[in-house]
Amino acid sequence: MTLPQGAFLFAMALLAGALNSVAGGGSFFTFPTLLLAGVPSIQANATNTVALWPGVLASIGAYRKELASYRGVLLPLVAISLLGGVLGALLLLNTPQKTFEQMIPFLMLLATLLFAFGGQITTRLRRRFTTTATSSRLLLVGVGLLQFIIAIYGGYFGAGIGILMLAGLALTGMENLHEMNAVKTVLAGCINGIAAVIFIVKGAVFWPQALLMAVGAMIGGYGGASLARRIDPRYIRIFVIVVGSALTVYFFVTYLLLPILYPPAHP
Repeated sequence: MTLPQGAFLFAMALLAGALNSVAGGGSFFTFPTLLLAGVPSIQANATNTVALWPGVLASIGAYRKELASYRGVLLPLVAISLLGGVLGALLLLNTPQKTFEQMIPFLMLLATLLFAFGGQITTRLRRRFTTTATSSRLLLVGVGLLQFIIAIYGGYFGAGIGILMLAGLALTGMENLHEMNAVKTVLAGCINGIAAVIFIVKGAVFWPQALLMAVGAMIGGYGGASLARRIDPRYIRIFVIVVGSALTVYFFVTYLLLPILYPPAHP
């Protein structure tokens, strides 16, 4: 790792920590940066997860007030998130790197669409499934299943899980974006934390890059969460949609279009 590469990694980790504390998606800055620094894709994803996890923990501290009234919601979702994170991490380590790279654009597209149109979708779903006590219980089961799928994806790759979890939390009736961010951040910390343990045990982490990025992510995570509470939620939503759309295009071009236009030469 050269000095310019280290400086760029630190800057992207700082930005990613702040973005993750607001609405997620920070991995789409740091993961490509690791690839540009020469880290193989599977190891880059593992390193990215380990590096950004301290930033998630730092942002949790800034959301203490928002979390106070949601302990009942958190406990079952935390258990589900831990289990899904384990499965996702193990799945990643058994995926060919080429296959993993080709999936990234589609995963990002799904996450961006969910965040952009999540409000309309969840409003209709709440109207349909919260009319009776029975349907409310079914809705909670559905939210738990959705969180399990998100957790598997989070352990597998992780970028965009904040957007997905915000959509899922909206189904529970939560409407305040700052409170949703608080719950989302705790769940992301559980998913990334358990996945990080597995990646470390399996030796898939590039430690110089991970440690440098962890410092930047912690600084950005705490500062970003504190700043987010002072910003109109509408601006946060617009920012996330714009960033998500731009990065979706980037990954489609990088991993699908360019290999078609400029196929690698085989000896």
